[in-house]
Amino acid sequence: MVPVEVLGVRQQAHDQEIVVLLLDTAADLAVPIVIGAREASAIAMAQAGLVTPRPMTHDLLRDLLGAVGVQLERVEIVALDGGIFFAELVLSNGVRLDSRASDAIALAVRTDSPVLCSAEIIAAAGVEVVDVEQQREVERFRDFLDHVNPEDFTDPSGAGPPGEGPEEPRPGDGPDDTQP
Repeated sequence: MVPVEVLGVRQQAHDQEIVVLLLDTAADLAVPIVIGAREASAIAMAQAGLVTPRPMTHDLLRDLLGAVGVQLERVEIVALDGGIFFAELVLSNGVRLDSRASDAIALAVRTDSPVLCSAEIIAAAGVEVVDVEQQREVERFRDFLDHVNPEDFTDPSGAGPPGEGPEEPRPGDGPDDTQP
């Protein structure tokens, strides 16, 4: 089992499905799990720290566990079958309960419990995480390299590339720039 971070809930642009993203930071892979709108709302509200006037189902389950003196030790995403993710709630009394992945994640977020995912599931369903800003920076650098000339590195005074030859101090460069 691999610890994963619950990144949050997103709506996929291409098919409008709602997913919760689990990130394996060691492998830079995200596992998207398709979930319903209510579960998405439950996860997003808990992550945002929003409290409803009346307990939602996941709040009730959290409170029930506390009332009977049992803690949620962790959530495990244990199987993927036909596009359906299966999870288990691992309780402090040793009991393991079958759960829908979305419900298990919603409860884990409310109890600050770790979420773990089978390495096989991450390998099968994980998608590479792409940092959009980093990708844009790489594209700008490639564009720079495609259009750069050796003259771009020459000092306008004709002294050659920076770092070659002795550099003489210029007015305003040093700590004594206020002295005549």
